Amino acid sequence: MISTVLVANRGEIACRVFRTCRDLGISTVAVYSDADADALHVREADTAVRLPGAAPSETYLRGDLVVKAALAAGADAVHPGYGFLSENADFARAVTDAGLVWIGPPPEAIEAMASKTRAKELLGIAPLTDVTASDLPVLVKAAAGGGGRGMRIVRELASLPEELRAASAEAASAFGDGEVFVEPYVENGRHVEVQLLCDTHGTVWALGTRDCSLQRRHQKVIEEAPAPGLPAALEASLLDTAVRAAKAVGYVGAGTVEFLVADGRAHFLEMNTRLQVEHPVTEEVYGVDLVALQLAVAEGGELPPEPPAPRGHAIEARLYAEDPAREWAPQTGLLHRFEVPREGGAVLSRVRVDTGYVSGDGVGVHYDPMLAKIVVHAPTRAEAARKLAHALERTRIHGPATNRALLVASLRHPDYLSAETSDKLDTGFYERNLTALTAPPDGEEYAAVAAALAEAATNTSRFGGSWRNVPSQDQTRTYGEHEVRYRPTRTAGGYEVTAPEGVRVVSAAPDRVRLEVAGVVRDFEVARYGETVHVGPHRLTVRPRFPDPADQREPGSLLAPMPGTVVRVADGLAVGDRVDAGQPLLWLEAMKMEHRVTAPASGTLTALHAAPGRQVEVGALLAVVQTEAQEDKTV
Repeated sequence: MISTVLVANRGEIACRVFRTCRDLGISTVAVYSDADADALHVREADTAVRLPGAAPSETYLRGDLVVKAALAAGADAVHPGYGFLSENADFARAVTDAGLVWIGPPPEAIEAMASKTRAKELLGIAPLTDVTASDLPVLVKAAAGGGGRGMRIVRELASLPEELRAASAEAASAFGDGEVFVEPYVENGRHVEVQLLCDTHGTVWALGTRDCSLQRRHQKVIEEAPAPGLPAALEASLLDTAVRAAKAVGYVGAGTVEFLVADGRAHFLEMNTRLQVEHPVTEEVYGVDLVALQLAVAEGGELPPEPPAPRGHAIEARLYAEDPAREWAPQTGLLHRFEVPREGGAVLSRVRVDTGYVSGDGVGVHYDPMLAKIVVHAPTRAEAARKLAHALERTRIHGPATNRALLVASLRHPDYLSAETSDKLDTGFYERNLTALTAPPDGEEYAAVAAALAEAATNTSRFGGSWRNVPSQDQTRTYGEHEVRYRPTRTAGGYEVTAPEGVRVVSAAPDRVRLEVAGVVRDFEVARYGETVHVGPHRLTVRPRFPDPADQREPGSLLAPMPGTVVRVADGLAVGDRVDAGQPLLWLEAMKMEHRVTAPASGTLTALHAAPGRQVEVGALLAVVQTEAQEDKTV
């Protein structure tokens, strides 16, 4: 029997495994980098072992250090979570060679399936080698790992060498393995997968399907089980192929076989030899604890001949600290307040939260920006989507910008809601709909009014609780693109709003404002942190009345869109070079992803402040491109 488990991972998956271990009476050990010294997974574990350093290559990807940590802490088993070393056969062997129990598939199965190139060879699928223009578009993909890292779509043959190099560098950073390969890219297919669970006695469970088509940068955003609208014959074929793949390699433990479905046909993508991020939707539909079953299988336990019967529908939304309107730029900072409503509703309907953060935690630059997975299970898909959107809308997230508004809009989009009867749910969803989905949410102008009045009420209470001399002129505040004008009065409500029109103030306090618009009274909860104001689900930025001259930049300045590390500068790039609009100039790595910084227009590079290895903050000046129009003015 396993008595103590070390989780070779961090964040929400470590917390998730710890939760099941506690339920089973198993002690837990965390490992942590210096950047994670006060992380939630460290606080929740019974004991913890430091891995010196911050970069994944120095810490969570050091299998030798993780094994030493397990032995030092007295653990007798290791759970790899997902990502990092979870699909590394050498790490699995090192764990078992040290006399520890490996909670995962045999190293031989990992070698056969965790490498996408070898998995395809096993199933008789050959990767592209000599790519020609007729093969385009193609997809460059990391042979190891997942999560969208090390993946690039290539539509022009000339860009293939650079994309191969970029994908390899990103894969090496994320997984410790820079092997990449090329395969045909299927436009706008559905990403469908099958959850497997296998024991050492020959039993193989196929726990239905999941749809993970809503993706950005090849990384899943919203997942659900079962996959909606699949023809019965196609679904049976997917389940059969997944079971055959597992049996072909003597698979043990939890794993997932992924397919791209297009034109009624299924194309094998890969087998993930680990627990998936989206495993909770399967747990909710089948009423099982996959981590508990992983532990039971690792102890030699035998699965029942058949899995439980599925019931209802489950949807998971990944809440990220990122800005979808700014090319999904990851965000950092203090998470002042993070509260998800979890109260129960109808029978068979509940909200589940898997997270590695609580209020007061910081979101750093070193790791994935996912804050939490919010999961809802309900009797029907429509009910699950409605309840999940409502729970997200009511979640209090005070801190960095997030994709919360995008998730809510996605779950309410007609193309998403009609997936059971239409073909509009596919991997091109965000490419087609992103502009509409990232438009300012309805009511933001009134949230700005509430922010202005809450600030006014704060100042009033600070200076004696009343206006001795009521100003006759309007007071003006600007939040983002919304200008608010108001004046204090001695009437009920205390203020008159002159812009925007049609707003009557019912009451105004420093933390809560009630407004009447078109005969409807709305209540706004307000919290301010520096220059950021959170008003209900809205996140507003105060625009200063008098801009700081120090913040002015010369035209053509390229600023860091996020904190991170400069990993590469374009070969031979130097001040004085001519550059074309859209030409890649340098690459930043932030939160395990590479982000390309391109020339905003054609012109001349007049300054270059970036160098490989340099750490930069948001807004740091990276380079300056003097555009052709500016050059004409100086002639």
